[in-house]
Amino acid sequence: MSGVSAILLAAGESRRMGAVNKLTLPIDGQPLLRHSAQTLLAARLQEVVVVLGHEADRAAPLLEDLDVTRVRNERYTEGQMSSVHRGLEALAAACEGVMICLADQPLLTPGDIDALIEAFGRRERGSILVPTHRGRRGNPIVLAYAHRDEILGSGRNLGCKRLIERNPELVTTLEMETDHVVFDLDTPEDYAEWQRRFERPRERRASL
Repeated sequence: MSGVSAILLAAGESRRMGAVNKLTLPIDGQPLLRHSAQTLLAARLQEVVVVLGHEADRAAPLLEDLDVTRVRNERYTEGQMSSVHRGLEALAAACEGVMICLADQPLLTPGDIDALIEAFGRRERGSILVPTHRGRRGNPIVLAYAHRDEILGSGRNLGCKRLIERNPELVTTLEMETDHVVFDLDTPEDYAEWQRRFERPRERRASL
């Protein structure tokens, strides 16, 4: 058993974004959901499971022709952990670690993902890796596959956050050079900030 697999959580209702489903927002020429999945596929992951829920029929075509496993969480209104459970259940093979990814982190790169995979593999203690940036905890986190049965057997009582808080001795942190792991798109203001950051380097390239 080796390698790290990923669960991409894409079932939420994105209420704070307003009327638009944020998974469809254009990110570098692609809908956000497809961009996020492609980032994971370009990294050294063993398997990628995408958990859909809210507007699943609209989201599923955004993953057309990508080498991911798509599953639906019919209980997505019960919260994020219901999607984590669905993703853990859907993993096709055992692995060393499971990366729990959010679908709304457009700054993440395959290099960021590979850095987390490498750090998890060389950790000296614990079974949970948490990325940080300037003291802030970020995402995605990586859990040892050994936690799978514990989480699934706990119903909704044991979430990832609670697992970390209850077992600090199991946690290894990795300080990241950029804020990619702490930046996500929850609100229209967040998307405007992403556009500002994305457009600036593109304008610089065009002027060369």
